[in-house]
Amino acid sequence: MTDQQTVTIRPGGPEDAATVLRLLDSATAWLVARGRTGQWGTEPASADPRRIAQADAWAAGGGLYLAMLGDAAVGALVVGKATAYVPPATEPELYVNLLVTDRAYAGHGIGAGLLAYAAELAGERGLGLLRVDCYGGDDRALVRFYEGCGFTATDPFTVERPGRAPWPGQVLARRLT
Repeated sequence: MTDQQTVTIRPGGPEDAATVLRLLDSATAWLVARGRTGQWGTEPASADPRRIAQADAWAAGGGLYLAMLGDAAVGALVVGKATAYVPPATEPELYVNLLVTDRAYAGHGIGAGLLAYAAELAGERGLGLLRVDCYGGDDRALVRFYEGCGFTATDPFTVERPGRAPWPGQVLARRLT
């Protein structure tokens, strides 16, 4: 990335579902190459009917935002309501349902920038709480990433998955001023 290339954030729409899947596939391949298969498994999201439907719903749901570097999407953020498998908030909140970045741009602050944008959205809506959940297994590197972005780990949880190992999750919260 050069100084002349600025990351911008734009709202996404139904036409961006394939972009979300591409970003998920790329991130999954990156994780697999590092032996980190606990988070999203080993198969591409674009080959999983459940993940395709999820990307379609996110893209059509009004909460998708894409980080753009020129004409290229280098990250995706989905905000909305918390998923059913996490403990409910005790106050109104904005929930980060998805954060994924193009690993070719790791270290450029794209994920942190998208989270800052989510905080701005929450503030514009008069909300004082931003929450997210993530994979809490292995070395908890993803938990540490969110903590580095101002979040505090709150509730651990486990998603039971018939025929597969349980998925260890962690909810994190960030208070907004």
